[in-house]
Amino acid sequence: MKIVVTGTRGIPDIMGGVETHCEELYPRIAAKGYDVTVIRRKSYVHDTLSEWKGVKLQNVETPKKKSFEAIIHTFRAINQAKRLGTDVLHIHAIGPALLVPYAKLLGMKVVFTHHGPDYDRDKWGFAAKTMLKLGESMGCKYADHVIVISDVIKNLIAQRCGRTKNVHLIYNGVPEPEICEYPEYFEELGIEKGKYILGMCRFVPEKHLHDLVDAYALLKAEYRIPDDVRLVLAGDTDFEDDYSLSLKKKAKENNIVLTGFVRGKKLHSLLSNALVYSLPSSHEGLPIALLEAMSYHLPVITSAIPANLEVGLDKECYHKVGDVDTLAIKIETICNQPLQRINYDMSKYNWDVIAEQLSFVYENV
Repeated sequence: MKIVVTGTRGIPDIMGGVETHCEELYPRIAAKGYDVTVIRRKSYVHDTLSEWKGVKLQNVETPKKKSFEAIIHTFRAINQAKRLGTDVLHIHAIGPALLVPYAKLLGMKVVFTHHGPDYDRDKWGFAAKTMLKLGESMGCKYADHVIVISDVIKNLIAQRCGRTKNVHLIYNGVPEPEICEYPEYFEELGIEKGKYILGMCRFVPEKHLHDLVDAYALLKAEYRIPDDVRLVLAGDTDFEDDYSLSLKKKAKENNIVLTGFVRGKKLHSLLSNALVYSLPSSHEGLPIALLEAMSYHLPVITSAIPANLEVGLDKECYHKVGDVDTLAIKIETICNQPLQRINYDMSKYNWDVIAEQLSFVYENV
C-alpha cells in the first residue's frame, strides 16, 4: 500500500508537535511494509535526504509565509501524491484539511488527523480562524476516516461537525526516555543538574511562556526559591514576531536561559535533569512536550485546559490559565523540596501500539 503524508513541515528534526508525531510514527509504519512518502516544505529542510528510516522524503517549494504556506504546500503535495499513484493520502491538521475535497475529487482515499482546534490559537486573526474552522469542517465531512488525538477532539467534532462514523481515537505518543548527562552542554548554558525549571515548546502566545517568565521573576524578586535555580526555555519560533521578540527580551532581562530549538542528546539531558517542567498554555491538542516530560518522570505543572486535564494528572499539577501567582506557588513548592521523580502510567502513549492502531485504519480504508 502506498501512503503519502502531508500537513507537516517535514521530518526529521523539524520543530513542531505534528512534526514530532510524524517523525516517531512513520518509520514504524514503513517498518510494517507500507510504502510511505512524506512531502516536506522545502523552506524548513536543512538536509539532502531522500529517505530516512525507511520513509521516502520529497520536498516541495513553499513560500515561508505564516498565513499561506500550509495551504499552498498541501495543494502542491496533493498534486504530487496523485502523480505518485497514492493509495491513501494522510493529511494532518485542520488547516491543510481544507483541501480534503480536492484530494477526493482527484480520486484518492483520504485519512485526516485532527490535532486540535487551531482556530483557538491566539496568533490567528478573524479571517484565518474562519478558514481553519472551514478546514475542520471539510476534513470531517469528506475524509474517508478521521483520527483524533484526544477524547476532547472526538467530542468536539461530533458537536461541531456531526462526524461520528469512522472516527478513531489514537493518542499522541512518546518514545522511551533516553536518560543521559551532558555536563559540557550544561556548562555552556550556565546551569546545574537538578537546579532548573524547564519550559519546552514553541514561542507562540498560546503557550503562555510569558506567564512562566513572570512567575519565575516573582519568585526570584521575593527570594522564594534558591538563588542558583534557573529557568530554561527550550524552543524558538518559526516566525519571529512581536511576541517572540518581547518574550526573549523579557527572558534576558530576568537572567533566563534560552537554548533555541534543541533535539537529541541536548534535549535528553535537559529532560533528564530538570527540577520541574511547566506548560502554562491556553491551547493544546494533546501536548507531546508534556508527555515527554512525564516520560522522564519529571514533576509537571500545567494549565487546567481540557486537553491537559485529559492526561489525568493529580489536581495539584494544574492551575488556571494566566494565574501567575498560583503558578509561582506550585513552582516554589517543588523547588524547595528534595528532587522528585514520578512514575506515570504511559502505557497508552506507546508509539508501537499507536502504529498498530494507524495501520488498522489504513487497512480499513
